[in-house]
Amino acid sequence: MVAISPVAHKLLNYVPFLLVLIDLRYEGVNGGKDGGVENHLEMGKKLLAAGQLADALSHFHAAVDGDPKNYMAYYRRATVYLAMGKSKSALPDLSKVIELKPDFTSARLQRGNLLLKHGKLDEAESDFKKVLKSNPSSREEQEAQSQLKKSDEIQRLVGQAQSDFNRKDYGSAVSHLDIIIDTCVWDADSREMRAECFIQLGEMGKAISDLKAASKLKSDNTQAFYKLSTIYYNLGDHEMSLNEVRECLKLDPDHKQCFSHYKQVKKLNKQIQAAEELIQQQMYSDAVSKYESVMKTEPNVPQFILNAKERMCHCLTKDQQTAKAISVCSEILKADPHNVNALKDRAEAYLQDDQYEEAIKDFESAKEHNYYKILGVKRTAQKKEILKAYRKLAQQWHPDNFQDAEEKKKAEKKFIDIAQAKEVLTNPEMRSKFDQGEDPMDPESQQGGGHHHHQHFHGGWENFQGFNPFGSGPFNFKFNFN
Repeated sequence: MVAISPVAHKLLNYVPFLLVLIDLRYEGVNGGKDGGVENHLEMGKKLLAAGQLADALSHFHAAVDGDPKNYMAYYRRATVYLAMGKSKSALPDLSKVIELKPDFTSARLQRGNLLLKHGKLDEAESDFKKVLKSNPSSREEQEAQSQLKKSDEIQRLVGQAQSDFNRKDYGSAVSHLDIIIDTCVWDADSREMRAECFIQLGEMGKAISDLKAASKLKSDNTQAFYKLSTIYYNLGDHEMSLNEVRECLKLDPDHKQCFSHYKQVKKLNKQIQAAEELIQQQMYSDAVSKYESVMKTEPNVPQFILNAKERMCHCLTKDQQTAKAISVCSEILKADPHNVNALKDRAEAYLQDDQYEEAIKDFESAKEHNYYKILGVKRTAQKKEILKAYRKLAQQWHPDNFQDAEEKKKAEKKFIDIAQAKEVLTNPEMRSKFDQGEDPMDPESQQGGGHHHHQHFHGGWENFQGFNPFGSGPFNFKFNFN
């Protein structure tokens, strides 16, 4: 038996490590570009086929690093980026492939398709034309011709949309932009133009949807965040307005419009929160004064005035300032005859004043807005039945089905009632509260916890992407968010 010295023993421990080092050195000298890179490409390919995108990507990163002139490494990496929905990252890789191998038709065709989706029409057309000149396969030739034709058509529509917009024919511009965006899904400019058309047409829900997309499609899009913030503000939603203007200031702390708007929204937000805290503490008279300050801070946005008066109506009733309560509640109901909160508060005030008949009328009117009655289902209805009734009614009362301005307004109100009823009746906790005679949409019935955060001024109308549920007149919107 040969005795091994302690030093030799230590060296033996390093042998596996040294072998790996030698192996790696050998790969580097003797064609790491073949061995290592090919290995990474093969592994990446297998992982991609198995749908393990992140792991595949790291192998293709290693292949690109190992051989920056290997066009296949870039092409495979672009394929993973596309599978991950990261088209912005795929574009430079496809360009590198074409630079390294100009006759790689498949990569050029893919780049053309991506450029078309991004609305870069001239660059896309150039790629499609080069594909047609480069001896393509019959499938590639067919696709390039079809895409070239589509791109020409989009060019024509872009010109028409711009001309409609310039002469303020926003409806026609939208119909052209709809077709453009259907193809150019990642084109921020088209979405911004369509959002502007929707703003001019008073369709704020649709404008918000487009601006949110544009804020993601174009980096540092402060203007989109500013517009979003002002739309929310004009709809009386101070919390969402504050969120969006903060996003603008994160991108550019010195943005003049955003900073000035931020100061106003923050002041208003603070006053509303203070007023709601006073209501929670049952300091109703102080809450009324605070809501009067809200109306002074923002006298020009009808929704803030309406919301403030609705809360004042509630506080005055609770404080038993009967005559004032009836007067303020009646002002709200003149603007919004179906405001359930104002009806219930005015009924309470009438009771305090012994005006029983008037109180009964208001209670009856509020009862008309019973959630079961709105959806036309029984109290014993199962969730499946409730959802079925909701879908049918939502389809029937969708505001896009109505052309006449008055009818459209009525449909918008009905649509919101239907959505509110569905929200309460499909949520076991809220439904149970409602069945026990509480209104789960009333912020005060939210006291004592529960995970349904409700802010009285916070509009849940964002759920209705694709149309503006409010038109231009005064409107009432109160929804819960989980």
